[in-house]
Amino acid sequence: MRAELDKLYTMIDDLAVAMLTTRRADGHLVSRAMANQKRAPGADLWFVTSEASAKLEEIGHDPHVNLGYYKDRTSEWISVSGLARISRDRDIIRALYAPDWKLWFPVEGDPRHGTAEDPRMVLIGVEIHSAVFLEVNKPQPVVLYELVKGWVTGTEPEIGEMRSIRK
Repeated sequence: MRAELDKLYTMIDDLAVAMLTTRRADGHLVSRAMANQKRAPGADLWFVTSEASAKLEEIGHDPHVNLGYYKDRTSEWISVSGLARISRDRDIIRALYAPDWKLWFPVEGDPRHGTAEDPRMVLIGVEIHSAVFLEVNKPQPVVLYELVKGWVTGTEPEIGEMRSIRK
């Protein structure tokens, strides 16, 4: 399983954005784009958001989440199911902080705004329970050939290897 988890992390590291799906209190699902953060202790995957975000209430109501990733260039995709938790731990925020966070936390009168000390910053940590992903392990011309062959013959193209993780 360690090899599969390492492969999953390698694929996620190559992607900038995940679609995070949560469940509202009325039962409906909501997805939104979230920037991947580097890894840090305390969770398998980390995301940063504003304390005013509705997703925090949704996670408080039901911590089950799904993360969807897609890489258009290769048609690789990842689906991660897990449990989310909210963290306001300043040490972890400092460890994860990146200057581009200032985009989402503009200065609004407090000198801490846009810095790792910004009180509006909240982390969402996700513990992976399971993942399914397609690793494309063939060169692009072979993938294109497989897609055309599948379209012409009506057979499923063989473009990569399906992998899964269950913790």
